[in-house]
Amino acid sequence: QVHLVESGGGSVQAGGSLTLSCAASGATGCLGWFRQAPGREREGVAVAAIDTTWNKTWTVYAESAMGRFTISRDDAKNTGFLQMNNLKPEDTAMYYCAAGPKYACYAQSWSKGAQFGYWGQGTQVLVSS
Repeated sequence: QVHLVESGGGSVQAGGSLTLSCAASGATGCLGWFRQAPGREREGVAVAAIDTTWNKTWTVYAESAMGRFTISRDDAKNTGFLQMNNLKPEDTAMYYCAAGPKYACYAQSWSKGAQFGYWGQGTQVLVSS
């Protein structure tokens, strides 16, 4: 059982930045960020796993996040981050941290979130134009 707590959400103007944090109660294989806007389905934003073979962090981003968002993790502190730059009004949503087995980060369907068994309560991001 892994307990996840997000923080860092808030209100910003378009073009601004926010960094979300996800504190986990234990180790996570795949750490992901998802979001859900009112009236829309939940969508994957980014996922990250430690690739022990190459001693690197494996990351995958949704097309909407590429070039603007950066996912990272500090496994020594069981904490994940989502740095969001150049925010747009369409980024407004509840953002959720999720954890799952390592293979979840490598799944072609990662953005559906089905492989993630643990979810936080979410942190709200509001971007005004």
